[in-house]
Amino acid sequence: MSTTSAAKKSAYDARNLQVLEGLEAVRKRPGMYIGSTDSRGLMHCLWEILDNAVDEALGGHGESIEVILHEDHSVEVRDTGRGVPVDVEPRTGLTGVEVVYTKLHAGGKFGGGSYAASGGLHGVGASVVNALSGRLDVEVDRGGKVYAMSFQRGQPGRFADTDGPDPTSPFTPAEGPAELRVVGKAKRGVTGTRVRYWADPQIFVKGSHFSLDDLNRRSRQTAFLVPGLKLSVTDHRPEASPDQPATRTYKYDGGISEFVEYLAQDQRITDVIRLQGTGEYTETIPVLDANGHMVSTDVERSCEVDIALRWGADFDSTLRSFVNIVATPKGGTHVTGFEQAMVKTVRKQVENQARRVKFNAKNEKIEKDDTLAGLTAVISVRIDEPQFEGQTKEVLGTPAIRAIVAKVVEERLTDFLTSTSKGEKEQANLVIDKVVSEMRARIAARMHKEVSRRKNALESSTMPTKLADCRTHDVERSELFIVEGDSALGTAKNARSSEHQALLPIRGKILNTQKASVTDMLKNTECAAIIQVIGAGSGRTFDLDAARYGKIIMMTDADVDGAHIRTLLLTLFHRYMRPLVEAGRVYAAVPPLHRVEIIHGGKKKNELVYTYSEAELNKLLKNLERRGKKYKEPIQRYKGLGEMDADQLADTTMDPGHRTLRRVQIEDAEAASAVFELLMGSEVAPRKQFIIEGAEELDLERIDA
Repeated sequence: MSTTSAAKKSAYDARNLQVLEGLEAVRKRPGMYIGSTDSRGLMHCLWEILDNAVDEALGGHGESIEVILHEDHSVEVRDTGRGVPVDVEPRTGLTGVEVVYTKLHAGGKFGGGSYAASGGLHGVGASVVNALSGRLDVEVDRGGKVYAMSFQRGQPGRFADTDGPDPTSPFTPAEGPAELRVVGKAKRGVTGTRVRYWADPQIFVKGSHFSLDDLNRRSRQTAFLVPGLKLSVTDHRPEASPDQPATRTYKYDGGISEFVEYLAQDQRITDVIRLQGTGEYTETIPVLDANGHMVSTDVERSCEVDIALRWGADFDSTLRSFVNIVATPKGGTHVTGFEQAMVKTVRKQVENQARRVKFNAKNEKIEKDDTLAGLTAVISVRIDEPQFEGQTKEVLGTPAIRAIVAKVVEERLTDFLTSTSKGEKEQANLVIDKVVSEMRARIAARMHKEVSRRKNALESSTMPTKLADCRTHDVERSELFIVEGDSALGTAKNARSSEHQALLPIRGKILNTQKASVTDMLKNTECAAIIQVIGAGSGRTFDLDAARYGKIIMMTDADVDGAHIRTLLLTLFHRYMRPLVEAGRVYAAVPPLHRVEIIHGGKKKNELVYTYSEAELNKLLKNLERRGKKYKEPIQRYKGLGEMDADQLADTTMDPGHRTLRRVQIEDAEAASAVFELLMGSEVAPRKQFIIEGAEELDLERIDA
């Protein structure tokens, strides 16, 4: 390659920049506007035109919509709405028809008062379809006249048709503003719009086709969401099935209540429950002022919430959500508010009926999946200018809607669940019973999973023989006591509750993992045993959800050596199992230092009191002296856990009803890491300086010598 040609290829200046004008951008990047250029994108174009017609019906204009799939694979949408405006738009000098079908971000849904609630928001729907069509014809009935305009790939002009409309007919583009032709007379009072278009084969991949099933499904869904609207679908294509009727009509006066009945196929537990309400919110939006400038303005909005739901005997849930009759299959703030309110309301009612359903709030908790099991629900909200994520409108993003929907659901659902009428009360009790039953089934399934997990862990690797495991498979209840020395293990075995308390003895002081390498740590018998027994791995691969115990409790002697062992254990947890510490699942047991036996005169049994520090002991003795009470001497001081018998260890250190645990927390991980590095790290000089500075505060009596 020559130097000149290489320079040309690498050159990059303003001449290399392209500015796509108008609909050119749509044809260059169609996927940005319709998602794809296959059958899915083809159907999305149809939805854009259909939604425009539905928005008219939603506003109370027009009672019928027809969709016709023609023999030549064009599609036509007819509505009886107000008709696209035919007068001239003053800023562009173009007719309303040309503005709507050729200008991006133009339309009557930007807060001008033409539409209170609509599915179209961005003003790109009709113009995008036009840009991606080989031909598009529009006819408008308005003011007693029938107006017409044609377009080729977004460009207005005239086709020289000889035998009916044909996208391959000779086309003459308009020069300047296009002529809006008057092609006939309309009956007095009759208004409407007819749009027929041919998808451009240059854009859509070969084999793309309109799905009659999807069209019927969408039409039926729309008829449910707009009560009284009649939607008809006619298929004249050559490949249409001769066994099926050419035209199907959908009309439902019951609205989303009928929709729920249609969706729910299982045996009913409740009738269809309707939750309706409204809410107000303030939204800051840019608004065009009289000079054409965008000004941020606080606007008062209203939200209409309409929800129909029904519980059935099945276990699956069916949830459909809509905003201004546009489906939001990926949910959004309205679905979030619905689910949060459902869980909150049902939880409260279950707690109110705890005695009837034998609900234990300490060990049982209602989750979202429990309330949604067997539920069929349709959530519909109508709001002005909703914030969708993208032109495909799959997720609602308007934040204020969550709280409004939640409030409506909480109030109306509470009314149903607390109703005193006989029929509703029986249904409400059945709902509560079903939710509690689902919760217990979920807990049982989780316990079964834990059994399998523990079994697999035991089968895949041999657990240390010195582990005294517990019987329960409920991770939340289980506890692992890491005990110092075999002598304490014998007492602890008799003191523990073998149902949920496991014991793992460690011999002496474990490896200092702050200085050791990962390899040395894993080779160390005691460290490897702890990691293996907990069963969640170590380091970056540590999986908190896989931990086999809900609490890890370090139970060491209340002396300097015990404190040292506890520090070494904490170093191991901090460095290799930090999520355990951050989750608050690592504890230090607090064994007593002294046992005082208070002597009672007569037949009254002597009283045993345990103290946990020298200061607490001195305070107790002064109190006994002031009250004239005697106690046995010498007072027993526990040097280690092995000096206690099983009953004493259980009462003071292991029994959840009487013990004291100190939870290990990391408020500041970096600060904690620095302290560990100072006390346990490989740098000796900083540790030596720390010891010298703290030597004056050392209590010699605390050292066993």
